[in-house]
Amino acid sequence: MQALEYPFDGEALLRKKRALRRELAAQPGLVEKKVAIVSGTTVGEVKNMLELFLLNSGIRPAFWEGPYGLYYESIAFDDGSLAAFAPDVIYIHTSVHNLQNLPCPADSAGAAEEKFAAEAARWQGLWQAAARFGCPVVQNNFELPDVRVLGSFDAVAAQGRVRFVRRMNDLAADWAAQHANFYVHDLCWLSASEGLARWCSPAAWYAYKYACDVPYIPTLAHSVACIIKALFGKNKKAVATDLDNTLWGGVVGDDGPEALAMGSETPAGMAHTALQQYLKDLSGAGVLLNVCSKNEEAAARAGLRQPAATLREEDFVCFSANWQPKDANLAAMAQKLNLLPESFVFLDDNPAERALVRQSLPGTAVPELAAPEGYVRTLDRAGYFEAVGLSADDKKRAQMYHENALRSAASASFADYGEYLRSLAMRAEIGPFRAGQLGRITQLINKTNQFNLTTRRYTEAEVAACMQDEGCITLAGRLEDKFGDNGLVSAIIGRVRGGAVHIELWVMSCRVFKREFELAMFDALAAACLERGVRTILGAYLPTAKNAPVKGLYPSLGFAAVAETPQKAEYRYDIPAAYAPKCRCIAVNENIPCKEEAP
Repeated sequence: MQALEYPFDGEALLRKKRALRRELAAQPGLVEKKVAIVSGTTVGEVKNMLELFLLNSGIRPAFWEGPYGLYYESIAFDDGSLAAFAPDVIYIHTSVHNLQNLPCPADSAGAAEEKFAAEAARWQGLWQAAARFGCPVVQNNFELPDVRVLGSFDAVAAQGRVRFVRRMNDLAADWAAQHANFYVHDLCWLSASEGLARWCSPAAWYAYKYACDVPYIPTLAHSVACIIKALFGKNKKAVATDLDNTLWGGVVGDDGPEALAMGSETPAGMAHTALQQYLKDLSGAGVLLNVCSKNEEAAARAGLRQPAATLREEDFVCFSANWQPKDANLAAMAQKLNLLPESFVFLDDNPAERALVRQSLPGTAVPELAAPEGYVRTLDRAGYFEAVGLSADDKKRAQMYHENALRSAASASFADYGEYLRSLAMRAEIGPFRAGQLGRITQLINKTNQFNLTTRRYTEAEVAACMQDEGCITLAGRLEDKFGDNGLVSAIIGRVRGGAVHIELWVMSCRVFKREFELAMFDALAAACLERGVRTILGAYLPTAKNAPVKGLYPSLGFAAVAETPQKAEYRYDIPAAYAPKCRCIAVNENIPCKEEAP
């Protein structure tokens, strides 16, 4: 919904929240998640706005709210109600007002240090207690104090509250770095970005106990929602960008590549170069960059070959520079990459092109781009690519898609598809989950929508629990070939129950569609079942708007249909005594070194 896209009108959202909620809640395909909020300040409107932004991201939240001010007690001394709620995520909404051991100028350095140690122990105790609920925990760090008794010396002195708050924020960051499932919501940065004098309202605090002024509550809620939607796989994955007056200033076909505004010579050039650098940094974090421009291809490529260009042709996975409608080009791009159009963010300075893509591809994010100097801020503040981790696969994702392009080009020279697959010299490593793979497996589970049979999502703690559960069969698969390493691209979780293995989860990256890797994974599952003396595999397909590509997977593997409704199809496979492997084109666990997938 455009009203909830950055830059949004926070006060209008507060006024219209009920009507917006009704409209958003009527969307099909919403994923239901349980969100527990514990708070040290008033949270009512924060929860209302958080609901809107989560609905806008495709998540229907059910809330559990702890009593006002009892954020510590609600978690550390749960009366059973929070555990019974079984949250999918816990949000600890606290602020600088909730620090209890702040130093004062009269303290000695030793006394100030004792206060910090006491406060640190209190919060670490809270975070340890929160971990037992086995779900992601999102903790606000602390905004800086609105007043400084010692002036600038407050940031230096042992007794300074600014220094104290910064140390507490470092403590939270270190905890997040060392503990899976704990995430910091950077309230310190957010309040500074909006302006501390505007963010901190004594009137709102004294009258309502709001930690920020009321007009900024939607900003706060949006920022928290970005983390939650990232945790549950709702981030965007790719950018499709225009060129003329977007990636550079000027029109390459009219002005010529040498006259384009890029580089540090002019303010306009600096603004466009800032966008190029930001996109290049996004690419390094795993976002796929693509060109979607109305231009002659040769002219478009010439622009990227200019010395002042930060982005080069090789930074882009798809390059659509032609005179076809941009919505059609973007849809074709999505198909080529095995992504959905809603995985894209479309950047274009032209309002007519933005309107076309919004109308034709309603799931695609289309930010409003005004002046070039604001392009980066608009894209950054929108939170499309909020990171909750950074894996080795993220850092080389663009390279993997370039390698896929080489595979596609190679396939054109073969008349027989099986011969093409054998020519790839594919090798796979398939085995039980390992500790070093947990981050990547969790990311794969929560980001995969197309090859996802049950649509289940798991936290890292839940994946780790499956790995330790003797009643679970876990399989992670990594695939490489002569063109490169695809990384860890498939995961299966099966639970042994009643003499059968029930497939609770099976996901596979779209990068390896049509490579027979699903056959290799199934062969490994069948072998794992036989090792346990289990000869029956039960699977279910729960249709969504996105997973139609795997509707026929179980029948294609030889499963028999057991029951079928519009909401669910159930299948059964009885493993024959002399099981013959189905995969013929991939060497599995042969001369391929084991790799961890840690960041």
